[in-house]
Amino acid sequence: MKFHIATLPGDGIGPEIVEQAIKVLKAIEKKYNHIFIFEEAPVGAIAIEQTGNPYPESTHELCMKADAVLFGAIGDPKYDNNPKAKVRPEQGLLAMRKKLGLFANIRPVVTFPSLLDKSPLKRELVEGVDFVVVRELTGGIYFGQRGRSEDLNTAFDTCIYTRDEVERICRLAFDYAMKRNKRLCAVDKANVLETSRLWREVMQELTPQYPEVTVDYMFVDNAAMQLIQWPKKFDVMVTENMFGDILSDEASVITGSMGMLPSASIGLHTSVFEPIHGSYPQAAGKNIANPCATILSAAMLLESLNLLTEAETVRQAVTDSLNENFVTEDIDKNVAKKTSEVGDWIASRI
Repeated sequence: MKFHIATLPGDGIGPEIVEQAIKVLKAIEKKYNHIFIFEEAPVGAIAIEQTGNPYPESTHELCMKADAVLFGAIGDPKYDNNPKAKVRPEQGLLAMRKKLGLFANIRPVVTFPSLLDKSPLKRELVEGVDFVVVRELTGGIYFGQRGRSEDLNTAFDTCIYTRDEVERICRLAFDYAMKRNKRLCAVDKANVLETSRLWREVMQELTPQYPEVTVDYMFVDNAAMQLIQWPKKFDVMVTENMFGDILSDEASVITGSMGMLPSASIGLHTSVFEPIHGSYPQAAGKNIANPCATILSAAMLLESLNLLTEAETVRQAVTDSLNENFVTEDIDKNVAKKTSEVGDWIASRI
């Protein structure tokens, strides 16, 4: 089968880790007789440098016509350290999500047996952890009206959600729960926020339509604590944009390395697959970053194309690399391999 894949390496370590995922996809292409046509486009700081726009129209057009998008990372210290910058790399990510209608971010959190002792939590807490965070991606405080007073001493950011936005993400979370263990945790701050009260109302309205799913409600501060205390109690978690951003990053440390967790952003048009970590500018160009999260994101990409066997082949090859301790320095400094070496090993294993 033939598929067009838009590749958006982005900033920092993005180009290095995306290169490894492409190696792996080319190995899948060869093993299973597929044709993957890769076409690259700029996004983030590199796109600002080239065009003045962090998400150029040409990049958007490429994404719209592709079967899937493989994305690296966005961010550059030059912009992070300049609070007065009018155009920022992260605006490209928000624009991509909005224009592609990527209303749902799916973040699986799974522990690997060979990494259990790398987790900052006790082995007995993290062994067997396997849950999914379903995060709303195009609404909330990140997209609401914002501004500063004329004297610049007052600032505001507005959190806005519509019933339709909440319902579509909650239905998706129910669907995921039905495919898994039929347990769904809705995270909000309904004791304080009006938007959270809307979320809870919608969840309560939908629940009777999914009688097989057990629904729990949890305030976000409590959820943040219980993720550390009892991570195995979660199966599917659904929440709004900012809460999901924070909680899924918190959850990532459970695995022992943020470099191991993939994600998928799905919605109205082309889906985007990316590691959950950032651009890690300190490591850019050093060939030391862990490519596994991006490679596992490529596995999710394959799954979205209904190439289920191929996706499992990728996951197994990553697991094999961990079992044989062929890893980058974030996992084991004593035997650290280069980014490219790990990519080569996994592609060769496939």
